[in-house]
Amino acid sequence: IIKETFSTPNTSSLYIEERATAEGSSCIEAIISYCNEVDIGVESVKKMINKSLKEKIHREAVELHYIKPKSGKLSI
Repeated sequence: IIKETFSTPNTSSLYIEERATAEGSSCIEAIISYCNEVDIGVESVKKMINKSLKEKIHREAVELHYIKPKSGKLSI
């Protein structure tokens, strides 16, 4: 298991975005994969990521029809 440690939300967000690009996946999938690897709950990610990545995840969730465009809210 690879355990990345992050000093700021910006470093963890950059890692997730780079991982998603390298895996050819969405940021949502990259976060789930990371959480499974390091054995943490997905709800823990909220404190680990910056506003920019939260907005990107929100857009992905809308595109994937996980939430509605205007009223949908993610719990992260």
